[in-house]
Amino acid sequence: ILASVLSLIIYWLIRDSYRVRNVNGKHVFITSCDTGLGNSLAKRLDKMGFCVIAACATEKGGQELQSCSSLSLKTVDLNLADSNSIARAAAFVCEQTADKGLFGLVSHAEGAAPVAPTDWLSIEDFHSVLDVSLLGLIEITLKLLPLLKKAKGRVVNLINNKGLLAFIEGGYGLSTWGIEAFSDPLRIEMRHFGVKVSIVEHGFFEAGVANSDVTEKHLLRLWNRLTSETRDSYGEKYF
Repeated sequence: ILASVLSLIIYWLIRDSYRVRNVNGKHVFITSCDTGLGNSLAKRLDKMGFCVIAACATEKGGQELQSCSSLSLKTVDLNLADSNSIARAAAFVCEQTADKGLFGLVSHAEGAAPVAPTDWLSIEDFHSVLDVSLLGLIEITLKLLPLLKKAKGRVVNLINNKGLLAFIEGGYGLSTWGIEAFSDPLRIEMRHFGVKVSIVEHGFFEAGVANSDVTEKHLLRLWNRLTSETRDSYGEKYF
């Protein structure tokens, strides 16, 4: 038993010692870099020497990121709910990577998820989440797979692990489970081409995503738009 434990420890130490070598010239494309995890990762990889292409939803976000990064970091506008925007971003990545291909695609897409009981929501509320967090992520991945195969790169999909719990939050849980279901078969399929596919289930981080004032404001909006019959069925005490 002791020998087995020691062998396992040695295995993990060797495994964890692996690092990506010769990062110069390796391109990594990261989505949702305006703030939060995507922003922090873009800065980190830029300092390590990767050629970072950071997708931002706003011009302001891109400018602020470039102001505190090296000249090698490039930014591109990306609206994951818009197929035309996705196509333009993919074309930009193709132009930047030239014949080298794409070493890494890191997707961290979170749409605006209304926190409320299901029958308070409309189909548009679900679209506001799924179009960005799930379908947008899938579309940008499909566009960039040829470049990833060329470089034998890797896909890393970041999801908040609270989406794996049963919680009243519209389509957020649907999108996170959907990303898992999309990533697992893709991992098996891409292994043939030397492309790695990973899922990172992260917890909360300090980026304003759990702002209770914003949540309460959205909840009040949804409550006020309900029919009187639905409001009466729940009651003011429930609200």
